[in-house]
Amino acid sequence: MRIYLVVVDDTPEAEVALRFAARRAVKTGGGVEILSLLPPQEFIAFGGVQATIEEEARHHAEALVAGAAGTLFEESGLKPAITVKQGDGPKIIREMIAANKQIAALVLGAAATGAPGPLVAHFAGADAGTLTVPIMIVPGSLDREAIDRLS
Repeated sequence: MRIYLVVVDDTPEAEVALRFAARRAVKTGGGVEILSLLPPQEFIAFGGVQATIEEEARHHAEALVAGAAGTLFEESGLKPAITVKQGDGPKIIREMIAANKQIAALVLGAAATGAPGPLVAHFAGADAGTLTVPIMIVPGSLDREAIDRLS
């Protein structure tokens, strides 16, 4: 099965990327894996405080991903795989792609204005040719009708 790996966060461009990936998956008989990345936490001398901060960040990411998965299921009928990981985003993405040969593409949303976002800048920049799957960069300025037409 062809799986589209989508990185989801609180940004509007992540919603655009998820919709695009879901539409492609439906049309190709594939699936979607949603990845939420938790940034590495700065070390705080008091372990209990750090644990609380990390737990809050994980709960926020899990709620975000659950909401995205619910929307995806409502709109396309697809039940996505969900992954929440903490650490360096590009490294985690590479590890996931290497571990799952069914991942056919990495789908990222680019910000509608300004800088495209750190993952888009990373994978479309110096590392553009290093992945083993294509990168689909979906412009964040696309509306639902444009996404549906193009996907």
